[in-house]
Amino acid sequence: MTPRAVYRHVDHTIRHAPDGDVTYAAFCATADCEARSGPQDRQEAAQDWALRHAGLTGHRLFRRVYTDHAEVTRAGVRGR
Repeated sequence: MTPRAVYRHVDHTIRHAPDGDVTYAAFCATADCEARSGPQDRQEAAQDWALRHAGLTGHRLFRRVYTDHAEVTRAGVRGR
C-alpha cells in the first residue's frame, strides 16, 4: 500500500498584535552617512531626530521604519 498525503488549505489572517510593541526608527539615506535615530517608542521622536540631523548636516533623504508584532490566526478563529 502506498502512503498518500492529504493537504488541507485553510485561510489565515495577519494583523497587528494588540499586546505587541511598536517601534519607530529613522535612517539617514545620504551616501556614506550611517547616522540613525535608534529605536524609538514614539513616531515623533524618530521624526524629530531626522529633522535635527537634516538641520545639522544638510542631508535630506531618510528611510523611516515602523516595526510591530503581528499575529496570525485561522480565518474565523479569534486570537487569544
